[in-house]
Amino acid sequence: MFTLAAGIVCALLLVASKAGPKSSNQAKAEPFESGNPPKGDARSRFSVRFYLIAMLFLIFDLEVVFLYPWAIYFRELGMFGLVQMVIFLGILTIGYVYVWKKGALDWD
Repeated sequence: MFTLAAGIVCALLLVASKAGPKSSNQAKAEPFESGNPPKGDARSRFSVRFYLIAMLFLIFDLEVVFLYPWAIYFRELGMFGLVQMVIFLGILTIGYVYVWKKGALDWD
């Protein structure tokens, strides 16, 4: 089976190299960056704020995902589920206000 798979891979690579287009120019040799010409070194450093905001987005986004199952089982959970979700959203809001007041969401 391994020999058959290796043979098929080699055959496909051979066909692609013989039948594929062969035009090459300077524009094709450059890395593609969303249609923009590359600027500077690709290994430049990012600000720590970028990672902080990305992590905060993931944390708050994942916590908000817990609202979907709650909304589906809202009637079965009754008042107990409503109180638990109000507590959860209160803690989430306190965390958001804390992060906002600390200035972690400011993009300078």
